[in-house]
Amino acid sequence: MKVGAMIEPRSPGAAEFAVDAERIGVASLWVAEVWGYDALTGLAYLAATTSSVKLGTFVVQLGSRSPALLATSALSLQELSGGRFILGVGTSGPRVMEGWHGVRFRKPVQTTRETIEIIRTIGRGERLEHAGEIYPLPLPDSSGAALRPLVRPDHVPVYVAAMGPQNLRLTGELADGWLGNAFIPEAAEVFLGPLREGAQRAGRTLDQLDLVAPVAVEFHDDQASADDAARRHADGYAFTIGAMGEGSANSAGRNFYNDAFTRLGYGAEVSTVAELWQAGRHDDARRAVPLDLGRLTNLLGTQESIAERVSRYREVGITTLLAKLDGDYEQQLATLERLVGIVDSTA
Repeated sequence: MKVGAMIEPRSPGAAEFAVDAERIGVASLWVAEVWGYDALTGLAYLAATTSSVKLGTFVVQLGSRSPALLATSALSLQELSGGRFILGVGTSGPRVMEGWHGVRFRKPVQTTRETIEIIRTIGRGERLEHAGEIYPLPLPDSSGAALRPLVRPDHVPVYVAAMGPQNLRLTGELADGWLGNAFIPEAAEVFLGPLREGAQRAGRTLDQLDLVAPVAVEFHDDQASADDAARRHADGYAFTIGAMGEGSANSAGRNFYNDAFTRLGYGAEVSTVAELWQAGRHDDARRAVPLDLGRLTNLLGTQESIAERVSRYREVGITTLLAKLDGDYEQQLATLERLVGIVDSTA
């Protein structure tokens, strides 16, 4: 098991923090991309200041760039970083894709499949011809040409942030790693079962994938303060549950997080939270989020309790704990050092 950490490269002191994180044994640093700064530019900056730590996106939204541009951007970062880049991708949702990027959100699983196929073709240095449903290249009935990429062939590891069973199976079949939002070790098979099925379909085993579990990490001196932290993180899920559907912020719609929470056994509670949020009762919605969603999806507690949780993640097959941290960089580094120590000592 390894430890990764989220980082915001534009924050003052981020480059120094990256160097220190690398020094204490953090294996990977990850940059988010939502509807703010892009992830790739910041990672190029970190690549110039570090030497061995892996550098990943968490995540690039599929459709925000053409698959060919995404492939060549990834290969560029792979060159600049000396082979340390990881391309984390996800389908996002209609509110972001159609509202921010102006791209229709359709057939996310097929979009993921075809994007990975095109990245692999370009990574092999082959002429780009792709008989796809989403991305037929060259475009039919056009003047487009099947071009050979002007890049040095290389493999770019692709990790997929998948939550639904179909996308999980696809991830197991094609990807190098899985980015597992809302993962709970006690309900591991909800996610790992479909991943395993996909891997077996491709003649692979699950241990050929890097299984990444994002977790907020907070050390506390007593259970009461740990419970307060769990409540705070549970409250944070209310927006995700209530406002991330296919409709507007105040209307119901398909929500991939809610689908996953339902499969984890929290369907009735999540439905209540969504109804409260969409009715404008945001405080009530926060209070209605099950405490377990804050407690079991994160590492919150004493040194001993966090060590026990780390062992659970390890036992079910998680290979990377991706730490989400609060506080200034000195506090974040101290937390990371304790987490790396626990992971090393429980190996």
